[in-house]
Amino acid sequence: MTKETAQGQTPEQARGSWWGRLKDGLRRSSTGLSTGIADLFNKRKLDAATLEDFEDLLLRADLGVDTAMRVTRAIGSARYGRDLDPGAVKAILVDEIEALLAPVARPLEIAPEHKPFVVLMVGVNGSGKTTTIGKLGAKLAAQGRKVMFAAGDTFRAAAIEQLRLWGERTGTPVMAGRQGADAAGLAFEALSTAREQGVDVLLVDTAGRLQNRTELMGELEKIVRSIKKLDATAPHAVLLVLDATVGQNALSQVEIFARTAGVTGLVMTKLDGTARGGILVGIAAKFHLPIHLIGVGESVDDLEPFSARDFAKALVGVE
Repeated sequence: MTKETAQGQTPEQARGSWWGRLKDGLRRSSTGLSTGIADLFNKRKLDAATLEDFEDLLLRADLGVDTAMRVTRAIGSARYGRDLDPGAVKAILVDEIEALLAPVARPLEIAPEHKPFVVLMVGVNGSGKTTTIGKLGAKLAAQGRKVMFAAGDTFRAAAIEQLRLWGERTGTPVMAGRQGADAAGLAFEALSTAREQGVDVLLVDTAGRLQNRTELMGELEKIVRSIKKLDATAPHAVLLVLDATVGQNALSQVEIFARTAGVTGLVMTKLDGTARGGILVGIAAKFHLPIHLIGVGESVDDLEPFSARDFAKALVGVE
């Protein structure tokens, strides 16, 4: 019998539908690259000016300086002075992007020896942390894991209510307090309760904080210290949720949060809302942090494990 997903699809059907959503989600990003490549390489010999224009195109797509130089070198190698059609350029670009992303395309692994496995979600306001918790919780529950949410964004009543709604939608218990409550105390209580109830995964929301606000980052460190009082090995994963629409600002977010919160992996959301999806390539090239999940929409099925090959093809706009 063919194995089916929780949504009643075979794995092949699920992958196909995700590939379609990924292509559609990255269309704004891929259109700019495809159009630029077609303009540059259509009936034009490869020379220094073409390579320089191509490198500029990659920089405008937020692929980053290192990536732009690497791909430009790959295009120019042994092809100088020859005609190079847009299709061939795209194929080379896909291969180079995939090679760069493959080492960081790693699934989020829930280590069974840690029960509960504590995941701390961090990021700035509006990055999609709370929604990502809901989607991730639904996926973990569909795998048969017992999940609990902790509404650690105690600054915003809306965030607490949003997580409660996700709890109702997914049948997941939610530990929440009043607005303004001590987030570190709530995290401690949530972990204590999760241990008592045999929870497999505890997903802890945190208040959105700007990476340049040292006092708010200090509160995040307090949450980590509170969790460690109960489990010195926790949190077992610290996921930084990034909004793809912020472009280059995401680089500074990764740098500060990695230093302050001990980020272990990345989740990129809202790739469907930007023409600068290439920023994920720039982040990978600079920080080498694992990229676990990407999101291209609002539904629970729009958050999926990161695939280097699929992302590279969708970003460049090839089948």
